[in-house]
Amino acid sequence: MAPIVFVHGPGGIGKSALLREIQRRAEAQGIRVVRINGRDPETAQERAPQLLEDVGETARSLVVLDSYEHIAALGALVRDRVSAHVGVRVRLLIAGRQFPEPAWFQDGWDARLRVVGLRPLSDDDSRTLLQRRGLRDRAAIEETARWAAGSPLSLIVGADALLAGQVLDLTRLDADAAVAEALIQRLAGDELEGADREVLAVAAIARAVDARMLAAVLPGLDGDLAEQWLRSRSFTEPFGVRVALHERVRKAARGGLLATDPDLDGELRRRLVDHLFGRAVLGELSLLSDLGELIDDPRVRWAVSPSHHAATHRFGRLEPGDTEVIASRLGADGTQWWKRVQQWIQHGPEYTAVVRDAAGDIVAFGIAVTPATAPEWAHEDLILGPWLAHARARFPDGDVLLLREGHDLYRSEGGAETSPAIAVGNMALVARSGLPTMQAMYSGQIDPTEAQREALRALGCERPPELEIVDGERTVECYINDFGPGGVAGYIRGLVYSELGLPPPLERPPAAVGADTVRDALRSFRDDRALARSPLARGVSPDERAASVRRLLREAVAASFGDSEDERLLRSVLELGYLDPDTSHIDAQRTLHLSRANYFRRLRAGAERVCDHVLGARQD
Repeated sequence: MAPIVFVHGPGGIGKSALLREIQRRAEAQGIRVVRINGRDPETAQERAPQLLEDVGETARSLVVLDSYEHIAALGALVRDRVSAHVGVRVRLLIAGRQFPEPAWFQDGWDARLRVVGLRPLSDDDSRTLLQRRGLRDRAAIEETARWAAGSPLSLIVGADALLAGQVLDLTRLDADAAVAEALIQRLAGDELEGADREVLAVAAIARAVDARMLAAVLPGLDGDLAEQWLRSRSFTEPFGVRVALHERVRKAARGGLLATDPDLDGELRRRLVDHLFGRAVLGELSLLSDLGELIDDPRVRWAVSPSHHAATHRFGRLEPGDTEVIASRLGADGTQWWKRVQQWIQHGPEYTAVVRDAAGDIVAFGIAVTPATAPEWAHEDLILGPWLAHARARFPDGDVLLLREGHDLYRSEGGAETSPAIAVGNMALVARSGLPTMQAMYSGQIDPTEAQREALRALGCERPPELEIVDGERTVECYINDFGPGGVAGYIRGLVYSELGLPPPLERPPAAVGADTVRDALRSFRDDRALARSPLARGVSPDERAASVRRLLREAVAASFGDSEDERLLRSVLELGYLDPDTSHIDAQRTLHLSRANYFRRLRAGAERVCDHVLGARQD
């Protein structure tokens, strides 16, 4: 056994419970236990030197550091005091929400360290915990286990709420105020001190947030400062270039909001959907998934909202050996229709795609084209030929995606009616199409269940009988989703408006370039992909898009500031905060010897100066 064990994992995963059980067993064996609790950091830092004074000198000892993320500054002291005895008379057990800091892997400490990441409980273990907690009703056990998603804390809080009669409707566990409050206090605790309630609410509703989104949804807010506050919390995690709440915290915060202030929830959803719509139609197609996340109707969400499944499922191309795996799982070997699918795989691999789960196994498979990307021989295809002719006549602009094959291998093996692979695959195909104003989607459904037909009707899909194709041993039903003049982004936006009881939104796309566009480019200065999507890059070749935006911004910075001491400081804040690839906001504050508030105030002022210059130059 390693003399030092560092246990890490999100709030509510069971770290403290594990430490208490190990401490109990150690004490039963006569081992001296020195426990330092990070939940009271001031007391812990004050008492730590005394508690560690004689560790290992006269008896076997176990040093326990709980909630280490609050007392990481004590790491050096602990290592110094126990270095002579660890592994001989001393064992060190640490639990925190974050991975150990680099110092634990230096100076030989890594040779004595074992890092353990705690994972959610399995479905069987979740049911066992609920039964031991006192639940007996099978339906309540199943629903609570599904809701808790393997979080021991959520399982306990949910079970206790049900046993106390606080929650009568199992489908509304997330909207119960008592449950939400208990979870939030245990998951976030004193880290919420000084929090802006509306910032937390936006982060709970949205899939992920950034400074631009926060500033747009909450007028008057310093978006950069709010984003940095979220990033500094242990209950958040990076989500690409944005930041997201841990899923369990997010659900609890959203539940509390729905229970205590549903009007605020609705208003923030409206502002979010408007903001995301504006960015999506300007080319940020990856945000279509975020739009889908704002839909509450489960009949619609299954098709358009990947949600947290995007972290466990990935979209990609076919790899060697995949064709045989798919054929076997579909039972397609030797069929006539599969021979036609193989022709696509062989002659048009760029049109085929798969979704894989966390283990790398294929869980969905599809073939999709647009009128512009379809090869010439697609017009002779048994299925796509008639669909392409129909699409050319009805949607002459060509902003259409045609999904020839869409196989959910969960369902093929008797799994759920609607697996997470569906939404992940659908939204990835839409994003890959490159059609920000996609007008329609044609999709083939093979022997759909009645539940799937109902879901497709809820999505507003048509089923033209003339486009139904008999393909060998199977029948392919064609469903057309006409998204309307606002395209797919406007369609999803309209669904959210309808749920909120609001009249349909005006379909006026935002101006192509505004101050938000410039600010977003500054924040994304280090991200090639984000800069390449910026409207500031219009009129240059694809390979030059990111470089052209960087050049434009550097020229604007050079021309926007004077030579006075204050002007030079303003420029330095902007260059270190946004343009320097190796400097974080915290590093910039320290380098420039500025307080947090003063730094972000100057960063915002400098960004406004650059916005004015870029927009003025474009108008000229």
